Amino acid sequence: MSLLFDSFWRAVAYCVHPRVIALSFLPLILMVVLSFGLGYFFWEGAVASVAAWLEAFDTVQAFLGWLEQAGMGALRAVFAPLLVLVMATPLIVLLCLLLVAMFMTPAMVDLVGQRRFPDLERKQGGSLLVSVLWSLGSTLLAVLALLVSMPLWLVPPLVLILPPLIWGWLTYRVFAFDALAVHASAEERKSILQRHRGSLLLMGVLSGYLGAAPSLLWASGAMFIALAPLLVPVAIWIYTLVFAFASLWFSHFALTVLQRMRTQAAFDMRDAQAFQAAAGTTASGAPVLPLPARPTPPSFHQPPNNP
Repeated sequence: MSLLFDSFWRAVAYCVHPRVIALSFLPLILMVVLSFGLGYFFWEGAVASVAAWLEAFDTVQAFLGWLEQAGMGALRAVFAPLLVLVMATPLIVLLCLLLVAMFMTPAMVDLVGQRRFPDLERKQGGSLLVSVLWSLGSTLLAVLALLVSMPLWLVPPLVLILPPLIWGWLTYRVFAFDALAVHASAEERKSILQRHRGSLLLMGVLSGYLGAAPSLLWASGAMFIALAPLLVPVAIWIYTLVFAFASLWFSHFALTVLQRMRTQAAFDMRDAQAFQAAAGTTASGAPVLPLPARPTPPSFHQPPNNP
């Protein structure tokens, strides 16, 4: 748990690094251009389609009529646009996550590796193709889970639980893999993902809840519709920074675990050699010379001293 918090605060500190801030603008620019381009061509048609769909439901019309009687008739005009934005939010979040993973994560893993783990061997256990296929496969599973679970979102408690859990699982799958792709071998990556699955999934879920923060902008109702050209880019940048933070968090955690695992493996090998030396032979039966005294291993309960 101490490693979890140590990695968290290090990720927070790295978020204000000029290189991280500069990198966050590339996904932002791409997402803003894509959002406004799709909005220009499809916004009016989507709003009209949703409004026509809502008119077919007597319950919805009764609810809108009650809003008018309660003096909140202005909400009727923005109900359909807000619903379109709510339905588009998962797509925006998904694209932000993938763009951060593609354009920011490799650079941030390299930044963490250079500053904290310059001597950590890079075994290149995950190629770019494998990383892309892993991310796309995980994304398809997450989209399927979102579509299947949408009817349950109508139950008030579940709408606050299911989407962050699904985003958290996807965040864990994508960023944990990418954090280890360069430095760990395939066997090391599988071992770490299996041993620390609980902690990594918890990090992903917490990141998923942080990613839900920009959705609060939708709650501003008519004010949001009026300020949409300003608030949409702000929301997208917040999504980008949240996923950049998550990527840094996974990088600090995973590389620390990898370093400790390799250090422990080196001492275990030395212990085995010392045992064989005490017996006077190697595993092949050849005589061996005595080994020097084994140094005291470092404490694995303390975080690295590097910044």
